[in-house]
Amino acid sequence: MENYDSQSALTGALFGAFLIPSLIVGIICIIGMWKIFEKAGKPGWASIIPIYNIIVLLEIVGKPVWWIILFLIPCVNIIFGIWTINLLSKSFGQGEGFTVGLILLGFIFYPLLGFGNYQYIGPAGAGFAGHKPFDPSTDYKDPFNNNPPQV
Repeated sequence: MENYDSQSALTGALFGAFLIPSLIVGIICIIGMWKIFEKAGKPGWASIIPIYNIIVLLEIVGKPVWWIILFLIPCVNIIFGIWTINLLSKSFGQGEGFTVGLILLGFIFYPLLGFGNYQYIGPAGAGFAGHKPFDPSTDYKDPFNNNPPQV
């Protein structure tokens, strides 16, 4: 019979105590991003696919796809990541205070943006006040096909 010491039992308990809440917070953030993508007229499943979720996020905030290269450069990615989050909050009609919340308390603010009464008003706010909310059925633009849809 094996003899387990108290050190390994403590390690296992601490691992479980941190792993389970981390998984719960991660799932909440994923669900929040899913709803944000759906509000912006994009497929929700795109939020869980690596690299593609950044491409779709850049579409939501109205920036070109080549910005993905900037996210691969160390130190530059921090600046452009914060900038993209700021543009995301402006795309939903929010200001810099909401951007700070998205950066520091993302596990609260991403679900708040996804499930709250915030409307997607277009890429990076599209003029803020007086602008009609974004309608994905009429305003959708396919990033991989430059031809306008035939109506």
